[in-house]
Amino acid sequence: MRGLFVTFEGIDRSGKTTQARLLTEALGSEALGVREPGGTPAGERVRDLLKDAAVPLGAEAEALLFAAARAELVAQVIRPALEDGRVVVSDRFLDSSLAYQGAARGLGVETVLEINATAVGDCIPDLSLVIDTPVAAAAWRRSVRLDRIEAEGGGFQARVAAGYRELAERFPGRVILVPGEGTIEQVHARVGMGERLEIDRGPADLVSRAAAGLEQSGAWAGVSESALADERRPLHVAA
Repeated sequence: MRGLFVTFEGIDRSGKTTQARLLTEALGSEALGVREPGGTPAGERVRDLLKDAAVPLGAEAEALLFAAARAELVAQVIRPALEDGRVVVSDRFLDSSLAYQGAARGLGVETVLEINATAVGDCIPDLSLVIDTPVAAAAWRRSVRLDRIEAEGGGFQARVAAGYRELAERFPGRVILVPGEGTIEQVHARVGMGERLEIDRGPADLVSRAAAGLEQSGAWAGVSESALADERRPLHVAA
């Protein structure tokens, strides 16, 4: 039986990483958390290259590198986990490439879909939750040291945000915008509101159950606003 594939998306420092972690932890052993790019030895090397501010990259090369890392993650981690019936929670996936390289870089969504066709195959997220945080609010959360993409500035992030909104209109049953303003608890509560999700019961029940479990366990007590800026520690890396 195929498992469930949930992804968290958003502009840089939107808070998506924290929300992905909270959902993964709430679901326990039935869930596997991964991140993009990364999650495999090759993927982590590609991640370092893509984030290196000293390495200039064209839009096409950037898109191809993301797709290469994604292919390894799908083959080595995501597909096997789904085939085992697990819930895979990914911090970024295909929709990041569609928003960043397709929309913000100007390559076009169709072009980026073609680039990723072989890498992804039929491994499409059942649910993509976009943490829709205002660009100004996300900028406030950034560290002093910016990576190559973060250094593009607010105008670039605004184009990415617009790209995500276009994806939500194009794929309304799969891509859901979740307002990112407020506390960690408030955002997670929005993630868990099943009535907001215009999809079948499975994913809606999943996020609702996770949100309820976190509230009952008091897990919020150990989470600070600084966790929103944690984009560096991998959730899972294949051996």
